[in-house]
Amino acid sequence: MAMNLRLSDEDSALLKALAEAEGVSMHEAVLRAIRRNAEELAHTSRVRGATEEMLDHWGDVIDRLGKV
Repeated sequence: MAMNLRLSDEDSALLKALAEAEGVSMHEAVLRAIRRNAEELAHTSRVRGATEEMLDHWGDVIDRLGKV
């Protein structure tokens, strides 16, 4: 899918610096940033789910330990 990306001057400079730092094209830098962000969101969701699961299972124990 073709897409135009309009960036402010500041965002364009950040993208250029990111691409140079990673030694890739600006196009590749955008793709990497999108993928990193998606992976981070997925990881956060998994951690949140695991935390809820552990609190459901061990929440009463944690509460009691906090009162000791």
